[in-house]
Amino acid sequence: MKPSVIHSDPKILGGVPVFRGTRVPVEILFDYLQEGTVEDFLRGYPHISREMVNAVLALAAQKLSIKTRQKASYNETTA
Repeated sequence: MKPSVIHSDPKILGGVPVFRGTRVPVEILFDYLQEGTVEDFLRGYPHISREMVNAVLALAAQKLSIKTRQKASYNETTA
């Protein structure tokens, strides 16, 4: 199994999720995306690869999809 691109360790930034092998919080990617592009982020953090960014975005999309399906299922059963 491939290790996650996201790592959380209480000894690194108090456990804030970071890109594995760095001290760059994943949240910064989403901050960049609110105002700019992935390219802007990659220019600001050249040691983060596009593959790492794509993996984080895919993971976020997957998690959001699961949450949306769970919420829809819950709403259908309680309606």
